[in-house]
Amino acid sequence: MKKFTLILLMTWLIALCGWSAKNKKMVSPNKKLTIERKGEGYVVYWNKLQVLELSEVGMETTSAGQHLTLKKISKSSRIQTSYNMIAGKRLLCNNQANEYVCLYQDQQEKTVRLVFRLYNDGIAFRYELSGLQGERITKELTTYRISEGTRRWIQQWTDSYEGFFPLSTTGTPPPSRRNGENNRWGYPSLIEPVNGVFALLSEANIERQQSASCLRNDKDKELYRVCPDQNECQLTGEWHSPWRVAIIGTLADIVESTLITDVSNENQLQDTSWIHPGVVSWIYWAYNHGSNDLNIIKKYVDMAVTLHLPYVLIDAEWDEMKDGKSIEDAINYAKSQGIKPLIWYNSSVGWINGAPGPKFRLNKPEDREREFSWCERLGVAGVKIDFFSGDNQMNMDYCIDLLECAAKHHLLINFHGATIPRGWQRTYPNLLSTEGVYGAEWYNNVPTFTSKAASHNATLPFTRNVIGPMDYTPCTFSDSQHPHITSNAHELALTILFESGLQHLADKPESYLAQPQEIQDFLSTLPSAWDETRLLSGYPGESVVMARRHGNTWFIAGINGTDGIKTLFLPHDFITSSKVVMIADQPRTRQNPNANKWDIKTIDAIPESIDCQPRGGFVIVAK
Repeated sequence: MKKFTLILLMTWLIALCGWSAKNKKMVSPNKKLTIERKGEGYVVYWNKLQVLELSEVGMETTSAGQHLTLKKISKSSRIQTSYNMIAGKRLLCNNQANEYVCLYQDQQEKTVRLVFRLYNDGIAFRYELSGLQGERITKELTTYRISEGTRRWIQQWTDSYEGFFPLSTTGTPPPSRRNGENNRWGYPSLIEPVNGVFALLSEANIERQQSASCLRNDKDKELYRVCPDQNECQLTGEWHSPWRVAIIGTLADIVESTLITDVSNENQLQDTSWIHPGVVSWIYWAYNHGSNDLNIIKKYVDMAVTLHLPYVLIDAEWDEMKDGKSIEDAINYAKSQGIKPLIWYNSSVGWINGAPGPKFRLNKPEDREREFSWCERLGVAGVKIDFFSGDNQMNMDYCIDLLECAAKHHLLINFHGATIPRGWQRTYPNLLSTEGVYGAEWYNNVPTFTSKAASHNATLPFTRNVIGPMDYTPCTFSDSQHPHITSNAHELALTILFESGLQHLADKPESYLAQPQEIQDFLSTLPSAWDETRLLSGYPGESVVMARRHGNTWFIAGINGTDGIKTLFLPHDFITSSKVVMIADQPRTRQNPNANKWDIKTIDAIPESIDCQPRGGFVIVAK
């Protein structure tokens, strides 16, 4: 009896000290994902395979958060929600998670809560602080260990997120033109820690008084620290960080995940009936200064009419219209043809000197209110806002200000030269697209894209486009200042592979209108919001085949990112259809190796595989 009592007493003491709680295994609802303590951090397992290590955790302020000690880990609580999206890879999103709270104390006995959520397709975690008294965030300790030899696709950070995701197996960066920025990396960051198992690192749910973050491995090439950008807010009371997110699983798990919006705040707009995704005719790619010329604007309005596109974007310099014309003339012409106009603004916080206008119309609350009221009164449907200056807290607050004021005046938003999506597309569904990508616009700037585009295009569905809408401005059949060597069918496939609530067609009107009627009809019925998305096959940089459903119609698209013929696979047991149309490239011949002609045909059934031409592609429409 004494022995039994002693055992009970020891068990009680161990529990009181938190020992058993600190060694508790955290699990996802389907039990595929688990997290366990390791040293001062945590290890994440997928199907018992180690896929991610957090070697250190913590958040420090000017007076708290140093020398943290874990006291206990709570029991799990279940989160189960569903919500609707107006645009995106899936309109109805269901998610469930198990939440755990890890309670830490610092050397002054102040508490820091580390909240983990384990979803079936990844994890999210954030820091929660309370009792703050005019303090600032000084440092985050979160560190991911990515071992040398691990395959990775990570972009070197730029404030516009316009860079490549080259395959690498080392944390040693290539030479950089930006002194001191070699070891700064942007989201999303894709790694393959185990063959066939992937983790995509990013973050979500940026709110006021928060900055976005990046990764740095300047002290140890295997240790990638989360580094929030500048935040000058004096914090009082309670504060929490954005969610740090790792989507985990197969490539299909990565591509199909909605984890970024799952952990973001729900829709804040009471009325969304005026928000309509759609395809846009866009002037800038073919005519860099065309938006100050009413005659050129009319060409793009007329193209929108012919192709049954709902929108036209009037880009920069509309405040300097030629021949005595005004932006009101352009807006009224578009409206008279049944086309909804979108117009461009300079954010006036990034590139200002030497940059195009209009400038300084949105920065002050009173100016922003006056400008957006004017847009609403004229019948402008939305605004494209360009040239932001990075991820700091000032920019994040400014973007939220723009989203809220625009919604008040029923204006859609497209952020350009801006940070990547971090869940705002759920919270403010008037945000239909964001650039944050090295897209077709770069054919205007340097010749680099010509040889890299095919592989880059086959990487984006596994990286940048996973986390939210991407305004790549796809589908150019002619050349801009620098030529492209992707095929016509490759370009057409991008309109399906790349998700964007506002899908901008960048080519000249005469280029689209010279295409076969079947191609014009395809563009006329092109959706820009999807009920369902599935990855069928592919590998970053090599190829991608994706199926997206809109209503009762499936659109299957694939591209070859290599310079040789490649067999692409199309598993499609979930699709039943009676009418199948395939648009692909005609095979090239020795006599004409550079031929770029369409192969359009109605077929009896979706094929199991397609031999895709070098840098080629295909689209299948199955009803």
